[in-house]
Order: sequence, then structure tokens, then C-alpha cells
Amino acid sequence: MAQAPQSPSPEAEPQSEPTDIGSQYRWYVLGLLTVVSMFSIADRLVFSILLEDIKAEFSFSDFEIGLLGGLAFAATYVIVGFPAARLADRSVRKNIVSAAIGFWSLMTALCGLATGFWTLFFARTGVGVGEGCSGPASQSLVSDYFPRHELAKAMGFLTLGATMGTAGGLIIGGQLNEMFGWRYAFILMGLPGVLIGLILYLTVREPLRGRFAAKGAQTEQQPLGQTLKSLLANRVFMGLSIGWAVQIMIGYALAFWMAAVMLRNFEISSGDVGLYLGLAFLIGGIPGPILGGYVAQWLTQRDERWRAWLPGIVSLGCVVPLAMSLSSAGFWPFLIWFAFAYAIYVASQAPILSGIQAAVEPSQRGFAVAVALFFNNLVGQAAGLSIIGAISDNLSEEYGSLALSIAVFAVCLVSGLIAMAVFAWTAAQMRSSGYLAKMAA
Repeated sequence: MAQAPQSPSPEAEPQSEPTDIGSQYRWYVLGLLTVVSMFSIADRLVFSILLEDIKAEFSFSDFEIGLLGGLAFAATYVIVGFPAARLADRSVRKNIVSAAIGFWSLMTALCGLATGFWTLFFARTGVGVGEGCSGPASQSLVSDYFPRHELAKAMGFLTLGATMGTAGGLIIGGQLNEMFGWRYAFILMGLPGVLIGLILYLTVREPLRGRFAAKGAQTEQQPLGQTLKSLLANRVFMGLSIGWAVQIMIGYALAFWMAAVMLRNFEISSGDVGLYLGLAFLIGGIPGPILGGYVAQWLTQRDERWRAWLPGIVSLGCVVPLAMSLSSAGFWPFLIWFAFAYAIYVASQAPILSGIQAAVEPSQRGFAVAVALFFNNLVGQAAGLSIIGAISDNLSEEYGSLALSIAVFAVCLVSGLIAMAVFAWTAAQMRSSGYLAKMAA
């Protein structure tokens, strides 16, 4: 069973500026943080390929499954997300990330020992510590390894971790489920995280905080009340955060419910669903964030407002091929249209993540990510997945196996429309809020 790596206190090391910041080392750090992100998402979303067997063993409803997939993580953010982010803004971030991956690996393994709803709920909550602790620290680290004009590109590569984690959780989790059952699938998925945490702790150097920030930027952490007041008054940050929270309802719907959609509508095993759906995630999810990062970098060099316009456009644009996928009677058209929809969707992540980092002070970056991820998980995951489950339950008597497909599309369409409106409002705030002048300095 995985155990958290033993490491010194996150505040035990002083910050030190890495030498040769333009060398390959920064790409090594980015690559390792991408692997951490991959394991975070894989350990979180392996549940999606196992949920039909879990549902059958415990007789859960779709609504209860949605709670296990969503609310469990939102609860984690209330408990540990904000304190961990505050720690990330004043201490050694690489220690936080290495300790976090060890802990959520242990909790993933404990999911395999669940005896019912509440034991599985609390184990899943522990897995949520992954993003609650590692997400803010990881993104803050990246912003101190890459200058602002390269940040969208770097965040695009970091987003690959989510794609690889989603695919890995489906493919590996599906095969482990068929070979050993869902309980051992959780246990075996949790083991590798310990090694990754140890490698990160031993090989990553802590960069100087705010090294690429604008002249006069605040690098010393301010009191909590002042930080929170500043962030809530920051219209660009709040617009990006709320827009991200709404549009990521699409992302969680695709990552969490599509395996169940396939199992209910096609004669196929969980292992085959994991394999083919995982490959579709890779086919769409690898070029999507990379192209999104490069396109965002090119566009924002001409107008910073593209950090909001681009995610607004793709949030709604991905719903069209998703509709084609969910309405397909054939297995291969379903997968092809799904891969296309996912590629469009993930192109939105680089401009959002880089925009959040650019909109706040260096001393606020970790906490800003925690605030954004709180909205993200509260709206996108806890509410979104539960709403889909509830709609599916209510429609199941009339529409049978198609009820879940209808619920997924309805929620994705509404979230795409709302997200586009929120991002358009955010772009309109960039001039009056002083954001554009700050970026031009």
C-alpha cells in the first residue's frame, strides 16, 4: 500500500534561484510536474471506469455516484485547499507537491478497502488532497520557471498531465479491473505515486519567487484578509475563475460519465471501454492543449483579451461535436466525434491558467489557484456531476440507457453558453481594471 514520502517541513528549505533558467532543466521540472498532474487525475478518475462495478456491488444510484465523484473533492478544498495554498505562497513549494502526491496515493489505495458509501466517500475525499495541495504549488512553480510571454505555452504542456491522467486512469484502471477487480485496481493505481514524490523532492530546486513578475510586484505574502479582499476585487481574476468553474462542468462530464455512457449503450467490456475511450482522450487531449497554448501565446501577444475570448469560444464550440458523439448509434463514430470534442475543449485550459497567474501578484499565486480551484470543484465537479446524476435518475424510466447521454449533453450545453458569456464579460473588464496597462508595462 502506498505511503506518503517522509520529507522535511515545507518551510525547512530556503528559496534558491536555479542556475541556467533557460536550459533544459526548467523543461525537466515542467515535465515532472506534468507527471504529478497525470497521477493526480489518474487516481481521481480511475473511479469512472470502475463505477459500474462499484454501483452494482453497493446498489448506488447515479446521484450517489455523482456525489462520490464530485462532492468528496469539494469537501477537501474547504478543509485543506486554502491552508495549503497559503503555505505555498510563503514556503518551499516542491516539498508541498512531493508530500501531497504521497498522501493521495495512500488514499487511492484505501478506496479499495471501502465497505460502503461513507467509507468510500471519505477515502475519495483524501484523494482530493492531491489537487488541493499540489495544484496551487505546481502552477506557482511553473510561473517562476517561465517568463510571462512563455507562460501560456508552459501551461499548455502542464495541461497534458490531465489528459494523460484521464487516459491512464481509464486504460490501466480498466485492465486492472478486468484482471483483479475494482478493489485491487484502486490499490495498484495508488502505488507509483510514492516514487514520483521522492524523485520530485530529491531533484527539483525551488526557484526565486516572483522572478519574472512585473517591476514593483508584491512578492512577500500579505495577511490573509488583505489577500482575499484583493482577489475578490480583482475582476479579471474572478471572471476567469468563475468562467473556468462553469466551463469545466464540460470537462468533468466527459472525464467522469463517458465511460458509463459507453457501457450502457454498447455491448462492450470495461477493459475495452477503458482502452478505446482512453485512446480517444489521448488522440484529442494531446494536440488540444499544446495547440491551445501556442495559439494563446500568439494571440495574447497581439491582445491580452484573448486569454478570455479563446476559452469562451471553445467552451461553446466543443458542444457541437459532443452532440454528434452522443447521438451516434455506431461505436466508432461515437469515439471519433468524442475525440474531436475533447480536443476543442482542452484548448481552453492554457489561456485560463496563464491568465490567472498573470492577473495576480506573485505573493498571491498559490492562494489564487486555490480560490479558482475551489469554484472549479464546487461548481464544475460537485454540482456538475451530481446534477447529471440526478437528471439521469429522473429520466431513466422514460429513456432507459439513453438517460445519461441526455443528461450529459444538457449540462454541457448550458455550461458552454454560460461560460461564453462570463468570459466575454471578463475580456470587457481588462481595460477598465488596469489589467491591460499592467501587462503592457
